[in-house]
Amino acid sequence: MAGCCNHNARFDGVSADYKRRLWLVIAINAAMFAVEMGAGQMSGSQALKADALDFLGDALTYGISLAVIGATLRTRALAALGKGVSLLLMGIWVFGSTVYQVFYVGVPQAEIMGVIGFMALAANLISVMLLARYKDGDANVRSVWLCSRNDAIGNVAVMIAALGVWGTATGWPDLVVAGIMAGLFLNSAFQILTQAVREWREEEAHAHAH
Repeated sequence: MAGCCNHNARFDGVSADYKRRLWLVIAINAAMFAVEMGAGQMSGSQALKADALDFLGDALTYGISLAVIGATLRTRALAALGKGVSLLLMGIWVFGSTVYQVFYVGVPQAEIMGVIGFMALAANLISVMLLARYKDGDANVRSVWLCSRNDAIGNVAVMIAALGVWGTATGWPDLVVAGIMAGLFLNSAFQILTQAVREWREEEAHAHAH
């Protein structure tokens, strides 16, 4: 793995093994987006829809990650900035739609939420295990890890929401979880944007020094 000998070097994704793992994770995310969005519509669950949107965002951003592997640090930082902004927008959308749902609260189907949440968790745990050895890298690589980790946390939250909906016979647990997931998106967006800006500035400073 890059950076083993030089602790200041950040792994930049240039590895055939990493690319293979990333392709697998893209396929998993794309498939789960279709499954979870359909289930979210059927069950009326805002948390499932939020998680499905996360799967779609991940599949698209992982594709960007693949496209810029081996590019200059500036290009990779720019790609990470784009992914950070997309996460920020997703967080705002989920938060806004959750607030809207507060004024029109229906009771989602807890059984569908639980089953699909468990499937999604299994898919994301596989993704996390595939990417775990590459979690410490540049902003581009790190954004992939953070997205996968967020998904696994989100799936556990969806199953907790399903249990809450079943136990209370109200839609409030579903909305609370959707709100928490929005916060998670926003927090990850901040982390990715901060690192991407730092790497962009490092590249600028390096360019000026030469």
